[in-house]
Amino acid sequence: MALMKVKFNQKKRVKLAQGLWLMNWFSVFAGIIVFSMGLFLKIELRKRSEVMDNSESHFVPNSLILMGILSCGYNGFAGKICYDSLDPAKFAKWKPLLKPYLALCFFFNILIFFIALVCFLMRGSLDSTLAQGLKNGMKFYRDTDTPGRCFMKKTIDMLQIEFKCCGNNGFKDWFEIQWISNRYLDFSSKEVKDRIKSNVDGRYLVDGVPFSCCNPSSPRPCIQYQVTNNSAHYSYDYQTEELNLWRRGCREALLHYYSSMMSSMGAVVILVWLFEISVMVGLRLLQTSLESIANPEDPECESEGWILENSLKDTLKSALESLKKIGKFNQVEADAEGAEGGEGGKTPAITTVS
Repeated sequence: MALMKVKFNQKKRVKLAQGLWLMNWFSVFAGIIVFSMGLFLKIELRKRSEVMDNSESHFVPNSLILMGILSCGYNGFAGKICYDSLDPAKFAKWKPLLKPYLALCFFFNILIFFIALVCFLMRGSLDSTLAQGLKNGMKFYRDTDTPGRCFMKKTIDMLQIEFKCCGNNGFKDWFEIQWISNRYLDFSSKEVKDRIKSNVDGRYLVDGVPFSCCNPSSPRPCIQYQVTNNSAHYSYDYQTEELNLWRRGCREALLHYYSSMMSSMGAVVILVWLFEISVMVGLRLLQTSLESIANPEDPECESEGWILENSLKDTLKSALESLKKIGKFNQVEADAEGAEGGEGGKTPAITTVS
């Protein structure tokens, strides 16, 4: 028994073809939206590529861009088929191409669903990328005179101001690296010498943070140096008082920003996927209803359309049997080749008489 069998007359077939033509052009528009989303995400990721460890995060925008282009091409082609199906003479030239085209549509819809899942599941990869990238970026913060790194200070400062964050996981990350360039240190000062000598690596570490970590909405002037020294500031306790520094780390802020963006895009792609599934089902019904017309010379006669010619169980069983036959055929060929090689490779036995 055919799956989802529907009876059609001339009027219903025309309405289905017209509806599918309109839906395909909506899908082209949806493809443009998906392409635009991928392009926007790629630009946003490139803006902060200096604080990302690798290019794996670009898999999502590249996939969205590719899917958008393919969607425009596939649905534009399907729209042409639906338009021509209004005329049986024009539909005849598309008839041999419809089955391969529907098979491609099936795999295309699997690809769309996979990309939607990736949009939701990229958070873990993005987290590790940002963690390592921000760690490296903070190390190069002081290298304002080094070619290739002189821009890093501005990048980190603008990032912390824009996303209202500080450090990688928090403001204390700045205590573990030397973020002040040697150019601005007075090496004749006893305090500087003592700080450098107190560190095994010879770094100048302070319990301070860059100015970009300061919260401008705090009523108190920013305390960015000697943050953990209560006696250095009047009426101050860094453990209990709400600091006028950004509490959130930049890794968390960026992760939330990009994850929210990707999740929204994933939801849009899911909607596009559902729309594409409905278009594919409609196109299959149109194809079978046109092919099952008993008298092609009488376009007004009734016909039947279906999704699968047999039930889902029978279709799967038939597909498995076909795969088994292909496997057996390949095995027979391999055995035949092995037998031929064995016969051709036989050598006469040599008897040694002692």
